[in-house]
Amino acid sequence: MKKNRIAAQLYTLRDFLKTPEEIAKSLRKVKKIGYDAVQISGLGPIDTVELKKIIDGEGLVCCATHESGKTICEEPQKAIETLGILGCKYTAYPYPHLPVKTKEDFKQLACLLNRAGKAFAAAGMVLTYHNHAIEFERFGKKNGLEIIYGKTNPDYLQGELDTYWVQYGGGDPVEWCKRLKNRLPLIHLKEMGIVENQINILEVGSGNLNWKKIIKAAKKSGCEWFIVEQDTCRFDPFDSLKMSLDYLVAEI
Repeated sequence: MKKNRIAAQLYTLRDFLKTPEEIAKSLRKVKKIGYDAVQISGLGPIDTVELKKIIDGEGLVCCATHESGKTICEEPQKAIETLGILGCKYTAYPYPHLPVKTKEDFKQLACLLNRAGKAFAAAGMVLTYHNHAIEFERFGKKNGLEIIYGKTNPDYLQGELDTYWVQYGGGDPVEWCKRLKNRLPLIHLKEMGIVENQINILEVGSGNLNWKKIIKAAKKSGCEWFIVEQDTCRFDPFDSLKMSLDYLVAEI
């Protein structure tokens, strides 16, 4: 797999990103590990202009961000301004900022996302949706994620599929890659495996997901960025990121 299409989701390193100094130090380590791109998430307070200087100084690309769901839906221009400073095309709606307990709740969320996505599209940017397991609750014939994508315009909402949470929710990551053909610019490569009889998030290649099939399907659907993320790590998070990168480059 081409290394320049693989990014590190900085949420993995959130405990090492609390100050501008820690951010600079951590991004230097990310580059040294071998990543050429990052997704911005989980950072402590830092001016966006300063962040852009740090990213550029380390020779990294900001491939995407995670912005506040409330900001995306209620003040999309703020997120658009951030992306503009970072020279970044993509952001992801990270998690429902309003309760989604019914079919109507998901329809309402889809309406908000569609409206926000229209503003991003007008600015030449792309809003994507990052799923967890909550979207796999079924309401009749469809689950929440199907409702969201079914009720939004592909021109206004694209996908940032999270492989772990699709599998955890009872879905098939390969099939969801196929379903989002031409609507999947971003994918979170997050491994699922069993450790001591418990489901865990692991380093890519250390668990049970079929990565060759997932990557192949994502590429066929037009995926641009393959983003490694771990919500929790068994090892030092920097070591975990390196293990995932090494596997992807060598084995996929």
